[in-house]
Amino acid sequence: MRILMGLIGLFLIVVVLWDVFETIVLPRRVTRRFRLTRYFYRSIWQPWSVLARMVRKSKRRETLLSIFGPLSLLMLLIIWAATLVFAFTLIHWAIGSQINSGSATAGFLTDLYYSGTTFSTLGLGDLTPITSAARVITVLEASMGLGLLALVIGYFPVLYQAFSRREANISLLDARAGTPPTAVELLRRHQEADSLPALDELLRDWERWAADLMESHLSYPVLCFFRSQHDNQSWLAALNTVLDACTLVMVGIDGIPKWQAQLTFKMARHAIVD
Repeated sequence: MRILMGLIGLFLIVVVLWDVFETIVLPRRVTRRFRLTRYFYRSIWQPWSVLARMVRKSKRRETLLSIFGPLSLLMLLIIWAATLVFAFTLIHWAIGSQINSGSATAGFLTDLYYSGTTFSTLGLGDLTPITSAARVITVLEASMGLGLLALVIGYFPVLYQAFSRREANISLLDARAGTPPTAVELLRRHQEADSLPALDELLRDWERWAADLMESHLSYPVLCFFRSQHDNQSWLAALNTVLDACTLVMVGIDGIPKWQAQLTFKMARHAIVD
């Protein structure tokens, strides 16, 4: 029984560490179906979206949806940490709870407490490993705790920098295409300002934006759940507006080169499909 629990603990450690690697470190899309992160988001997004649809006031509904992305990310980090603590608890219990707990007899709850303090690097000193095996496990767990903390510290700035880059162009589109943005309004305002040639440069900027959007959201899929900061703004709506504008330009609007519209359309379509 103890050997089985130890193997389960080892399996959980491998699963969590690989999931952390694919989610935070690996800069590419993962197509494998079995992923802890994927099942986590599938299991909580559906009830969250159902709850949001039950809210009648649009502002409250938007607020509820807007906190899902950051909150789910924190929940995922907690699940990773809790799973690792539990996995190391199983391993300590499997080797016979080789921990000096004073006069009390070490058991599963003692192993759980010791694993939690070790992973969080608290090091209270009330429990100490007795054997070499317990010491090795303790060092490995403390190293994983520090490593996960370091990855999280580096992960959040990169994530929010990508979010800020995405939102900057969306905010700029507000003055050009209205709120919510539409392709017809974008073209109309440029026509009224007699600046249709400037639309070519705008589409070039949005080609770069679509490329950056695709790369950042493939590397960090959780960004898809981060909603825009302002009402009636959305990165999906902005992307669709650009696609519609490129389509209108390509079918025939005098005074605007079609080559850049074709390039932007291809890049934006690539981003929205992936």
